[in-house]
Amino acid sequence: MPEKPVVVVLHDGLVPPEDALRPVAEHAEIRLAEEGGLADALRGADVLFAYDFLSGAVPGAWHAADRLGWLHVAAAGVNKVMTPEVRGSDVVVTNSRGLYEEPIAEYVLTQILSFAKDVPGSLRLQRDHRWVHRESERIAGTRALVVGTGPIGRATARLLRAVGIEVTVSGRRARTGDPDLGDVTGPDELHAALARADWVVAVAPLTDQTHGMFDAAAFDAMPAHARLVNVGRGELVRTDDLVAALRAGSIAGAALDVVDPEPLPPGHELWDLEGVVVTPHNAGDFHGWREALTDLFVDNYRRWTSGAELRNVVDKELGYVPSPGSES
Repeated sequence: MPEKPVVVVLHDGLVPPEDALRPVAEHAEIRLAEEGGLADALRGADVLFAYDFLSGAVPGAWHAADRLGWLHVAAAGVNKVMTPEVRGSDVVVTNSRGLYEEPIAEYVLTQILSFAKDVPGSLRLQRDHRWVHRESERIAGTRALVVGTGPIGRATARLLRAVGIEVTVSGRRARTGDPDLGDVTGPDELHAALARADWVVAVAPLTDQTHGMFDAAAFDAMPAHARLVNVGRGELVRTDDLVAALRAGSIAGAALDVVDPEPLPPGHELWDLEGVVVTPHNAGDFHGWREALTDLFVDNYRRWTSGAELRNVVDKELGYVPSPGSES
């Protein structure tokens, strides 16, 4: 390790608080860089902290990473940086797993309750000053399929079970007796599992295998009353197929915190489709989340400088951090 490491912080104009980065600045040279200056900043750098986790600048600047040993992404998903060049390098990649699980699980439950109790309909009636008595759905006793067995999927499964929803889980491979998830079905059984679900929660990482997994055939497999909640990645869903399914009534609705393309352009059909809720990729963004992201990086930096094991090391072939004791 160099005597004074060089740490590049990729940002979008919002930078980590100075006080939060002080433990790093005391022992390293910090280079703040936006997308256009990333390549120059990476020359001779040892660490890249991708604080702007939505940026797609890393692949284009990677040629300049002549000394990089560690790349930390301020998000759970690392698909924007996981190029063949990164996979084939010796650079260790870590992510911010551990911060988003409970907030995103709460978001999922919020959207399910909103659908069941028709909160958007109530707001429309209130706006129009109309007193209209209606009935609503129960969620206890309904069935949810959680697609993804990582920490967010586990937290979501636990929370939905706590309110009386029957939860089944689909993952990369089938297995039995998972301590949190119970029996997990594999990809070959996905459509059969979708056919039994009232709520489908997409929380899988984006990989070659999961890209576009929610396509026309998947929506055809779902009951007409089912709703989709996507808190994974927009590219898990084939957007045109989703729009077609919603227009045809093949499914009843969708809550989308992530979309493809992202951000969703003005005028896109999804903005105005009945039964669709769109939020701007903020399901996990609780008050203080940016400080928590920086604190996690600082903790890992201390581990890196001391030679200790880093938290949240990504398996670069899988594209995510494997769950302990499983292959999820």
